[in-house]
Amino acid sequence: MTHGIITAALAGFGTGLSLIVAIGAQNAFVLRQGARRHAVLAVVAICAVSDALLIALGVAGVGAFVTAWPAALTAVGIAGGGFLICYGVLAARRVLRPTPGAALTADGASPASGRRAAVLTCLAMTWLNPHVYLDTVLLLGSLAADRGDLRWAFGIGAGLASLTWFSTLGYGARLLSGLLSRPSAWRVLDGLVAATMVTMGGLLLARA
Repeated sequence: MTHGIITAALAGFGTGLSLIVAIGAQNAFVLRQGARRHAVLAVVAICAVSDALLIALGVAGVGAFVTAWPAALTAVGIAGGGFLICYGVLAARRVLRPTPGAALTADGASPASGRRAAVLTCLAMTWLNPHVYLDTVLLLGSLAADRGDLRWAFGIGAGLASLTWFSTLGYGARLLSGLLSRPSAWRVLDGLVAATMVTMGGLLLARA
């Protein structure tokens, strides 16, 4: 039995990791916050805890209920697409008009307001992104169901994969601090963020 639990947990870990290790809006945001060493713990916690909650809902069988309400996914897609495009435009604006000293605090704001903005942005980027629901509630939920009594072990493994990835991305980004100490590097990073956000936002709106 113990071997079965470990196997299911490892399967969940590998599956969860394969789904989140990709260039996306959420990962780009975590990378940016980590490189700036700003509100990293809060951002990593929001991403990991949100994934854990959604995975738990999927394992509990909520995914089957959600598929009966496609209009809800459409509404989330429209809201999420609009949000990502707006954020992408702001990132593009930073490329064209960089703010002196903006690397010290989020977008040149005070530490308190910058942290609050980072938290709100992370929450919106996580909960308004339909792909998060598709990957966690629906896909991981259905794969967990195939494990029968071991579905929760699979879900725990997937949750640990999320925690591992976001922690590595957020805190590992500090290794790039030397490179990102140059303004030109930040403009390149913001350019990648802008392209990613606008592209994903456009795709979400098109599918919605």
